[in-house]
Amino acid sequence: MNIVVTTGDCNGIGIEVLIKSLAAPHQHAHRARANISIATNPDVFIEYARRITAEVSVDSCDLVIGGQRYPLVHCHTPAQVRLGREEDDAGALAYESLERAVAAWYEGTADAIVTMPVSKTSLHRAGFSYPGQTEFFAAKAGAGNPLMMLCHENIRVALATIHEPLAAVPGLLTEEMLCGRIASVRFGLMQDFGCARPRIAVLGCNPHAGENGHIGREEIDVIAPAVTRMRNMGMMVDGPFPADGFFAHGAYKEYDGILAMYHDQGLIPLKLLAQGAGVNVTAGLPLVRTSPDHGTAFALAGKDMADARSTVEAIALAAEIVDNRHRKSV
Repeated sequence: MNIVVTTGDCNGIGIEVLIKSLAAPHQHAHRARANISIATNPDVFIEYARRITAEVSVDSCDLVIGGQRYPLVHCHTPAQVRLGREEDDAGALAYESLERAVAAWYEGTADAIVTMPVSKTSLHRAGFSYPGQTEFFAAKAGAGNPLMMLCHENIRVALATIHEPLAAVPGLLTEEMLCGRIASVRFGLMQDFGCARPRIAVLGCNPHAGENGHIGREEIDVIAPAVTRMRNMGMMVDGPFPADGFFAHGAYKEYDGILAMYHDQGLIPLKLLAQGAGVNVTAGLPLVRTSPDHGTAFALAGKDMADARSTVEAIALAAEIVDNRHRKSV
């Protein structure tokens, strides 16, 4: 099994948490199952490591981290390390790293891709035309409707809409769209997480799930009909649930997957529950892609304060998903 890790933004915490995660003793078990390579400019990577006094070197075509060798997927874009700053050259390097990782998947030399955090501002200045990395991988894999799923242990929260302005969300929610999302959640749970008969919860869009139409009608007109249709097809789907009470009172523990209507509705409770160990999965693609559930954290860059648990879990989950897909195919 081969996993390619991207470099992310070289001025944030991505390289730091990657170095920490690969040097961690408990990562040895993952190395026994997977060959990990890094798509980066080695000069930039080494300069970053020097800034945080990490012991990293280049030997031939490998990076040496914690005494272990990691093959390089060479990126040639130059960039200066300016910790804590959004810079155009960092965006250009991050963009090339993504392209190199996808190319490795196309060539059959990567079974999974783990992406380090990026600055969307810097990426867009470098010509990146996608709302985020999720949409980038969906386009490269030929999938029109990527499913963003945040995971921690047995909690898996998927998003009906991803990087959309909140004001646009109600107009994007249709019965057909939600039926497709519920089906995608079910497929992802079965294919990637080994759930034989997944139970799925669907959240409402409005406060109190609309309170019988008094605080909005999306639940009555769109969400409940989608849930009913999918139940009639034999799927184990419940909802729409008021989002606050659903998480506050522990109802999430009864489900294999949860479909939230918009970004913050799903990600805020998941990140609170994960306490720094959540993983972002782009589900429903022919390629396997995971990432830590945090951003560049420019304010922490270079201070040796970044928590690497999410990166450790992202690498581990990528390997697990590859294994699950392999078992499904044999």
